[in-house]
Amino acid sequence: MRFDLHVHTSLSPCSDLDIADILAHARSRRLDGVCITDHDTMAVREQIEEGIQDDGLCVIFGMEYETPEGDFLLFGPFENLETGLPAPHLLDLVREQGGAAVAAHPFRKGRPTGEHLVRESLCRLVEGINGRNSDDENRRVQAWKKSFAVRECGGSDAHTIEELGRVVTRFNRPVRSRGDLVRALNAGHCSPEWNIRPQPAVAAAPVPPTFSPLPSF
Repeated sequence: MRFDLHVHTSLSPCSDLDIADILAHARSRRLDGVCITDHDTMAVREQIEEGIQDDGLCVIFGMEYETPEGDFLLFGPFENLETGLPAPHLLDLVREQGGAAVAAHPFRKGRPTGEHLVRESLCRLVEGINGRNSDDENRRVQAWKKSFAVRECGGSDAHTIEELGRVVTRFNRPVRSRGDLVRALNAGHCSPEWNIRPQPAVAAAPVPPTFSPLPSF
């Protein structure tokens, strides 16, 4: 199954993407599921019912939780989770409540994930491919994979309809609910892959200079 684990709606201040547009386009992007991960909120539950939709798409609610030591995609019973928790406390809480936490875009400039959180096994899931990262930011995850045996997943980090489904997580077992998703992530039954890789910009061909003919005398 192919899920986009990292999608923002207009409930996130950085996104213009409406839930109706996500539902209308997800299946055409070869997606079996979409996880709505707005910033520090699961208020999307007031707009749509979680679970299998009429067209077979599985919609799961999560959130992207901000901390000074990085951002984390959270999946589990966190509808009423308070904001502002330090990362170690947050990750302990996720584990105690039987959820899953993914280090989102861990090497992105500005607020990378604290390496000690991975080294100390507080976080064992990382976003190996993020559709908005640079190639170098995505590639640097491989050092963690070798040193700390982290498990990888991926997501588009979509803020526009064009970005939806750009990166997916492939699951080798059925995922049809939030509980299924948490179990599959924590067991490592997942891998990231590009679904619609952005095409590099093609430089315009140089325009040959033009010369005006010399006047004849």
